[in-house]
Amino acid sequence: MSEFNIIVASEEHIRYVDEILETIAVAAKARGTGIAKRDPEYVKKKMREGKAIIAMRGDEFVGFCYIESWGHEMFVANSGLIVKNEYRGHGLAKKIKHKAFELSRKKWPNAKIFGLTSTLAVMKINTELGYKPVTFSELTDDPSFWKGCQGCINYDVLTRNNFTKCICTGMLFDPAKDTNEVSGKLSDVQKKSAWERLKNFISGK
Repeated sequence: MSEFNIIVASEEHIRYVDEILETIAVAAKARGTGIAKRDPEYVKKKMREGKAIIAMRGDEFVGFCYIESWGHEMFVANSGLIVKNEYRGHGLAKKIKHKAFELSRKKWPNAKIFGLTSTLAVMKINTELGYKPVTFSELTDDPSFWKGCQGCINYDVLTRNNFTKCICTGMLFDPAKDTNEVSGKLSDVQKKSAWERLKNFISGK
């Protein structure tokens, strides 16, 4: 297996957008979970602005993630994380997520970084980066962000609960509370403890 190159996407990677979105859609269908549909032009814009991470193996796209700021740059979200099925098991999702986290911190050092996910693997990666599970009330109230959920099959769950909860778990990294023990620097014991707290949060314990 040749090495993977995980970089900030640019104009030259726009040709992969359709394949990226198809990979995201197929993965969501296979998991049986909801996922907001992405507009191809929106994803292309992220690449042009240097707000996306792409993993390549030679000339082949193998993974992707993009970032966006909300609420007057007070919040940043990492979205659309995907790794091609045949390349899973190589730790690519974690590497892409770490790269997106670094890019987010570089572009918006004072912003809170958050995400919505129904995937346990992503929750675990977020936990290792220093994210904590939170209620939706602690996330951005920017209507443009929540409008993006309209393409998800679970949008009715979100609206029935007046945007307070859904199938996804909300997770947040707050730089104001950052210490040397977070931002991906947790010890193995701390990671295990944080992961146990997250699982208890999800199960309502």
